[in-house]
Amino acid sequence: MDEPTVPVTVPPEWSLARRVLFRFTLAYFLLYLFPFPLDVIPYVGVIGEWYQNLWNALVPWVGKHLFHVAITVLPNGSGDTTYNYVQVFCYLALALLATLLWSLRDRKRPNHVRLEPWLRVYLRFGLAAVMISYGAIKVIKSQFPNPSLDRLLQPFGDASPMGLLWTFMGASLAYNVFSGVCEMLGGLLLLSRRTTLLGALLSIAVVSNIVALNFCYDVPVKLYSLHLLVMACLLAAPDAGRLASFFLWNRRVEPAPLAPLFERPWLRHGALVLRTLLIVGLSYLSLYGAYQGRRTYGDLSPRPPLYGIWNVLEIETDGKARPPLVSDETRWRRVVFPNSSQMSVQLMSNSRLRYGLKLDAAKSTLELNKRDDPTHKFILTYKQPGPGLLALEGTLDNQKIRASLKKVDPSSFLLMNRGFHWINEYPFNR
Repeated sequence: MDEPTVPVTVPPEWSLARRVLFRFTLAYFLLYLFPFPLDVIPYVGVIGEWYQNLWNALVPWVGKHLFHVAITVLPNGSGDTTYNYVQVFCYLALALLATLLWSLRDRKRPNHVRLEPWLRVYLRFGLAAVMISYGAIKVIKSQFPNPSLDRLLQPFGDASPMGLLWTFMGASLAYNVFSGVCEMLGGLLLLSRRTTLLGALLSIAVVSNIVALNFCYDVPVKLYSLHLLVMACLLAAPDAGRLASFFLWNRRVEPAPLAPLFERPWLRHGALVLRTLLIVGLSYLSLYGAYQGRRTYGDLSPRPPLYGIWNVLEIETDGKARPPLVSDETRWRRVVFPNSSQMSVQLMSNSRLRYGLKLDAAKSTLELNKRDDPTHKFILTYKQPGPGLLALEGTLDNQKIRASLKKVDPSSFLLMNRGFHWINEYPFNR
């Protein structure tokens, strides 16, 4: 008797458009996400430095010779610099070139069914790492600290849209934790193939809101957040038909096939262990790094000796007393010490003067310098004649200053003390 034959499933042939789009997507996001995951492996981060140095040489050259712009600002806290836009152009150009060469070299290949799952793995883990790390700095409230002392004094109308957003977010610990948990949950769900679709849908919802905030409040992370949204959409795209059938046409849908990435059991078990270690390690490092950042720079950081808001009770400049008149726009109204390296002065006009600060508690001196000219320095001496009182004397901006100040309790601001109420008989909109 003949042995029964097992039917062989022949993968379908992809259309030319699908093959080309796949090749472009793979090439583009390899360029965009690299050196991930090498940049999260200890002692391998130097590869990321080499990669960045390569772009630091290429991008200014392309900007100068192709767009006729001089790029002098390298990557920093803003992700929407001229550098970033030219770099995205370079990604597009290189990805198109790679797609062309690949298509010419591999024009007879009917599909990329073996390579497609690995692209999804790279997109899943790349997006998950970002979602978990950004979620962690919200859960720990490191990204959006409490409104600074300067912010509490700043009129709403003088705030930039981004500054207003940071104040809005920083005013609520609960909303920080909620938004951070949503981001972390989306990232964690992406790390399992069985929950990838749910993680992608949650990430689309979360990141869409982030993209809207970035565009509507002029936060310079527009390019980056858009890329994250595209990645989440790409991960959900293979299930678009099933989602439409279920949610729009009320039809029954079959489970999505989950072919194993590895045929050998020991490879599958090893990948499962590695993924588990990655989930635990990435979550721990993200949360711990956020906590350390909050302790160093945020709400839990050490307070300088004169930390606080100080109302100016009396002030003399060049020996002349200046009463607190609204018409005297340059008279000091308040002095703020928000951290150990800055002092700011709020004038009667509500505008602010900011100075770099070096405080010497042993000598009771304040060494100040202008932010736009650090070499231009001034010295003020200070005394604390009683609890909550401060006296300043010295020369600042070519004027002899003598001032008496009284400390303000930051918790007296409504934004800080209103709190949460289950019952509101009337809207408390101030």
